[in-house]
Amino acid sequence: MPGHLLKRLDSLPVNKFHYRLLIITGLGWLFDAMDTGLIAFVLPVLGQEWNLSTGQMGMIGSSGLIGMAIGAIVSGTLAEKVGRKRVFELTLLLYSLATGLCALAWSYEALLVFRFFVGFGLGGELPVAVTLVSEYVPSKVRGRFIVLLESFWGIGWIVAACIAYLFIPIYGWHWAFIIGALPAFYVFVIRRGVPESVRYLLSKGKYSEAERIVSELENKIEGTLDETKLSRQSAEIINHTQSVSFSNLWSTKYLQRTIMLWVAWFGIVFSYYGVFTWLPTLVYKQGFSFLQTFEYVLIMTLAQLPGYFTAAWLVETWGRKYTLFWFLLGTALSGWLFGQALAVEEIILWGSLMSFFNLGAWGVLYTYTPELYPTFIRAYGSGWAAGFGRLGGVLAPLSVGIMLEKAYSVTEVFYLFALVLVLTAIVIMLLGPETKHKNLEEI
Repeated sequence: MPGHLLKRLDSLPVNKFHYRLLIITGLGWLFDAMDTGLIAFVLPVLGQEWNLSTGQMGMIGSSGLIGMAIGAIVSGTLAEKVGRKRVFELTLLLYSLATGLCALAWSYEALLVFRFFVGFGLGGELPVAVTLVSEYVPSKVRGRFIVLLESFWGIGWIVAACIAYLFIPIYGWHWAFIIGALPAFYVFVIRRGVPESVRYLLSKGKYSEAERIVSELENKIEGTLDETKLSRQSAEIINHTQSVSFSNLWSTKYLQRTIMLWVAWFGIVFSYYGVFTWLPTLVYKQGFSFLQTFEYVLIMTLAQLPGYFTAAWLVETWGRKYTLFWFLLGTALSGWLFGQALAVEEIILWGSLMSFFNLGAWGVLYTYTPELYPTFIRAYGSGWAAGFGRLGGVLAPLSVGIMLEKAYSVTEVFYLFALVLVLTAIVIMLLGPETKHKNLEEI
């Protein structure tokens, strides 16, 4: 029964259902990015209004990332118990409401608490959403779909930049957070439009529900379905009920993968949040006005979209491992040059290339991570990798704040990020397996 259902599911051609799932989860991803981006644009205004030190501003960014680290681990664990869909709904609702509470923050300490809960929801949603999509999309286009899902992050940052540009100078930073609370209503769309993962249902022995979902998907498709062979190994994995434990991630089979993923997540998160949480502030410190800063950062943010689309093509051509390696090196080089840029043209050029490569790498990482674990620990393993990576996100904004307080130059800050990215790329090349076009049960 489980093997037969999986064969039917994997035989489905890419159709409206897959694109609808991509758009619905992608919009949730967009709202996630929007809430993350808002704090980056609010920080320079808030720092001036509340007379905050760079260390305190760094702590505001880090408090959300502490929440993201814990949220990723907790939600990954919970998704193996209650399902991907339910955790997706709960985490989106949590970070939306917490973002609304940020608008009511009466002090620096209150904002730290609210940002923690925003981060908890944000960090919890991402690994669960990508696991859900990866368990439905056919292997031959799975990488492309996941990178396109991650591309909604770039759109979310663009929306955040537009909100900052249009609302903050006129209405103040409170309204940015109020707008960030509106995605709470999107939970109703997820509830009606997203089915639970068939692979999750089979792993829990819920065969009748899995059968119903697969049958509904088949009934919506005209023509004859192409049958694909499912290996005996695949059927055995689905049939075999195993308990979820931390030791699973460090067993002989998954040890090398876990080390590689944890290093990859730490390096990419460290560089991303160290750079992009501070990007508006760093540009502002170059002597530009708030409006000029928002304009320049918006241009750099737009460069994320072609980065995603390029990665979406290369991930099925070069593969996950090599695309991730070269995009990380591209991020390191452009970041290093950005740190030395003085003229406006140079700042925009290298900042745009940094966005192009860094966010393309993110798309590949979200594709790669759930592919390296079996169904019974897929969300759990993805959650732990993302959670460990968020520690890099906690350290990065604090590190930048401390370096700026100790009079380190912007150039020296970017030297640090370039070094971390190069080391991360080397580890991925040495330890990472290639998963391009492979069935999830056979990787």
